[in-house]
Amino acid sequence: MSKVVIIMGSKADLEWSQKIAKASKNLGLEVVMRIASAHKVPLKCLDIIREFEAEQVVFVTVAGRSNALSGFSDAQTYCPVIACPPYGDKFAGNDIYSSLRMPSGVAPMVVLEPDNAALAAAKIFGLTNEVVRAKVSEFQAAQRKRLDDDNQSLL
Repeated sequence: MSKVVIIMGSKADLEWSQKIAKASKNLGLEVVMRIASAHKVPLKCLDIIREFEAEQVVFVTVAGRSNALSGFSDAQTYCPVIACPPYGDKFAGNDIYSSLRMPSGVAPMVVLEPDNAALAAAKIFGLTNEVVRAKVSEFQAAQRKRLDDDNQSLL
């Protein structure tokens, strides 16, 4: 099964994570959600990574403010890590740099929208899972049709 493991920095990230989970499930992915702050309980975070990485999962990390979770997670696993930090008005959005600026050898993908984080995970799984690939193709076809329909409504 294609499994997305969403790791949140705290329960404050739950609502954002639920959006990712819903979109992931719509694309045929199994979802597991956990909470473990890389700042406060890094060993717990590592335990979660070790628990699931043997299943060849995609990790999606959700942490606001100073996002050590994404870099920490990526540095600890060979599995793909997608950072999907919730954004807010504090710091004029500049806290996003903690997700973008990573040290050498640490490369989580950063995707800002929850639906797109799920789509990125599905595309990764779609490389080897034909069922998920078909779901991605269906989603993309629906997107194109909606745009065509919108365009036709203007004519």
